[in-house]
Amino acid sequence: MRKLALNDEILLKIDKPARYIGGEVNSVMKDPEKVNVRFCMCFPDVYEIGMSHLGIQVLYDMFNRREDVWCERVYSPWIDLDKIMRENHIPLFALESQDPIKEFDFLGITIQYEMCYTNILQVLELSGIPLLASQRDDECPIVIGGGPCTYNPEPLADFFDMFYIGEGETVYDALIDLYKEYKKDGKSRREFLEAASSVPGIYVPSLYDVIYNDDGTIAAFKPLKDSVPKVIQKQIVMDITNAVYPETPVVPFIKATQDRVVLEIQRGCIRGCRFCQAGMLYRPTRERNVDMLREVAVKMLKSTGHEEISLSSLSSSDYTQLEELVNFLIEECRKQNVNISLPSLRIDAFSLDVMSKVQDVRKSSLTFAPEAGSQRLRDVINKGLTEEVILKGAGEAFEGGWNKVKLYFMLGLPTETEEDRKAIAHLAEKIAERYYEIPKDQRNGKCQITVSTSFFVPKPFTPFQWAPMCTMGDFLGRAKTVNHEIREQLNHKSIRYHWHEADVTVLEGLLARGDRKVSAAILDAYKNGALYDAWSETFDNEKWLKAFEHTGIDIDFYTTRVRDMDEILPWDFIDIGVTKKFLKKEWERAQQGIITPNCHQSCSGCGAAKYKGGVCFEGKN
Repeated sequence: MRKLALNDEILLKIDKPARYIGGEVNSVMKDPEKVNVRFCMCFPDVYEIGMSHLGIQVLYDMFNRREDVWCERVYSPWIDLDKIMRENHIPLFALESQDPIKEFDFLGITIQYEMCYTNILQVLELSGIPLLASQRDDECPIVIGGGPCTYNPEPLADFFDMFYIGEGETVYDALIDLYKEYKKDGKSRREFLEAASSVPGIYVPSLYDVIYNDDGTIAAFKPLKDSVPKVIQKQIVMDITNAVYPETPVVPFIKATQDRVVLEIQRGCIRGCRFCQAGMLYRPTRERNVDMLREVAVKMLKSTGHEEISLSSLSSSDYTQLEELVNFLIEECRKQNVNISLPSLRIDAFSLDVMSKVQDVRKSSLTFAPEAGSQRLRDVINKGLTEEVILKGAGEAFEGGWNKVKLYFMLGLPTETEEDRKAIAHLAEKIAERYYEIPKDQRNGKCQITVSTSFFVPKPFTPFQWAPMCTMGDFLGRAKTVNHEIREQLNHKSIRYHWHEADVTVLEGLLARGDRKVSAAILDAYKNGALYDAWSETFDNEKWLKAFEHTGIDIDFYTTRVRDMDEILPWDFIDIGVTKKFLKKEWERAQQGIITPNCHQSCSGCGAAKYKGGVCFEGKN
């Protein structure tokens, strides 16, 4: 019988002890004596959020299909347990075996958002692994990072032995086989890292040197040896229909943030919004076959007992076999009393018809993401959504019985003016007016419109990667303008307004486009007590400000500074398929407010056709 790492006394003291005991339905147990490689997969946030992440479920399933590998899981301990573990010198442990993380061969950390960076250091420290990769010996696990934030790995370069750039289903087998070979031959950690750098998609920061200009910009980024690649190629799965997919995902003991079966219907997005990093990173768009999805959906519902299934995609409406899939799911889910969640749908007649079949119209709200209030600014960001389409969709929804609408916008976008900000309030008012055009006896109560604004953060590998950010004061001033304008509207009682925290946004922007020098500030902030920065109740901006001051980091250099188009950016050594030439062209088109057609309408020559598949080759032999 498994012995738990935490005794009953501790489990009774902490919040949600089920986060730490393992043993969930479909979790994998193996004999550690019968495997060659032990891999611990980490999501550096609380269990409920980590268990909602499809990527870890995919890799967990893929690794555990190998007889020679046992993949387990670990999440960040919440603050209550963190304190107890430090006081009692309890090492961080994996859920399945309850063994200390330091005993594993690999610690794989998925990095989904910048605000988890201090949690990564928490996981390392509680595991007894030196925070700096340069201080680790042959007894330490290989610390490898993956996920979207690794497309600019430089702010974390000091803490990781290697990064996996791209989609996980491609070269992990080759990396593990190489590790087995080096482990068998008794070779050193350094020898393995040098050999691993030749595996496509693997970036080993310690094998590269960064040289800076006097003004702080990068002068050169170069490998220390001829055998180390100058450019890291993104790894991508072109045939996602036949790629591994978890038919028996682990079922959490407690309610997860996304407590449902997740069906990934496609990867990538045809739309080309200029602010959207995911839309560029995951090009080209690749669809899963509808027959495979039907089969997997049935198996996952049976193996988990979940009462809801959700379609996962950046833009579900663009999946070409959506109608066939949704009709199948409606029939299948009706038989099993399972709910269907359909995020990322455009609000058109088909979508409204489907949603009316799967949702309680009186309870649910519809979501629109215009991103900008004015048509001019929507053209700048290449949103491809007109006011006419928004109002038509809202009108059809209201006539179908909906009365709740959520609207998402961004503030601080490139070229934004005061008129663009006020247009957010005007658009919300027009939607409210559209509701009250419906005869009173046919309305479903009062109209409820919720307007939410986040603040724009320029991200690597987007056309806006060169754009300056606003200061915290500017962001708050812009939100104040929107708030005031909403109060001036005739139907202001039907409109509620929320805005994101400005201090968190500035920090996110700095970390998103940071270079290696930022590593020192992350470490300093963590030592000051920064932790769970993604959580408003634990985020403390003062700790970060002190860290930046202590380490000599100029916030404006990374956020508000205008970047030269020919500047070497910290992530320029990574090839994601989409070319810098294309991103520059899109940046120029943005200044002119010129729309670029989506990938179904015409090819814009972004560079992703180099992968010879997906939407780039639809209908071609």
